[in-house]
Amino acid sequence: MENKLIVTAAPHITSPDSTQSIMGKVCLALVPALIASVIIFGFNALILTAVTVAACVFFEWAYCKLMGREVPIADFSAVVTGLLLAFNMPATLPPWMAIVGAFIAIVIIKQLFGGLGYNFANPAIVGRIALAVGFGAKMAAYPLPDNGVDALTSATPLAVAGELGSGDYLTLLLGNHGGVLGETCAICILIGGIYLIATKVISPVLPITYLATVAVLSLCFGMDPIVQLLSGGLMLGAFFMATDYVTSPTTDKGKVVAGLFLGLVTMLIRKFGNMNEGVSFAILLMNLITPYIEVNTRQDRLGIAKKKKEGAK
Repeated sequence: MENKLIVTAAPHITSPDSTQSIMGKVCLALVPALIASVIIFGFNALILTAVTVAACVFFEWAYCKLMGREVPIADFSAVVTGLLLAFNMPATLPPWMAIVGAFIAIVIIKQLFGGLGYNFANPAIVGRIALAVGFGAKMAAYPLPDNGVDALTSATPLAVAGELGSGDYLTLLLGNHGGVLGETCAICILIGGIYLIATKVISPVLPITYLATVAVLSLCFGMDPIVQLLSGGLMLGAFFMATDYVTSPTTDKGKVVAGLFLGLVTMLIRKFGNMNEGVSFAILLMNLITPYIEVNTRQDRLGIAKKKKEGAK
């Protein structure tokens, strides 16, 4: 084969990974949590997930067709959004509400801003927040695993976890308590997160910084750090949502700053706020300040002298 010299502008980076392969690995990493949700909450969890994923794919296809754009559903990004959005819902949520959340995530947050790579925030996070604001009662109707989806509790998952005490961490690991689909079985989310790190889909810097900050602040606030780490949507948010390529910092310094910010905001909301959970709002706020984090943590260009401060000799 004839070798060709290709001259392009920097950066000169090549990778065998494509958007499709990366998103496929994310889908695979979410499979353990999906299986756990079906075991814990019943077949309705699978139906809700299927409806949400199908709605996300359909809205992406329909919008792109309507606007005359190339249809990108083969890259699996809409599937990942659907899975993450479903994992932020209780199994009892009516399917039509899930479809509303899918519309907000795909059309309003993703496609109206230009599609994948141009959205200012994680679509699934905004979809989840919109549903929590618009359908608060339904989003807070957490099913109890012992009796399937017919038994509900209005207590938040974090409140339930707090009542368990520090001696029952196994319950939090296995997900034998009420909550949304993707926040109950912490061990399955951990397995998926470790897989993403091992396959180099995500960097461990941001999730580890996030989790470590939560653990330290939990001790400072007199709260059980293990309970705080294993309950709520922290694990799902740390490994799958805060690490979104488009809406999170790309530099290691930026990832550290983002992790510290996420941990601080999450714990302030959990300690002093009256919301169910601080992770979603913390990630949304981090998404909004990511451009500023990027500017202030980017690496200096090689061979370019730093500007001297005024008055410096």
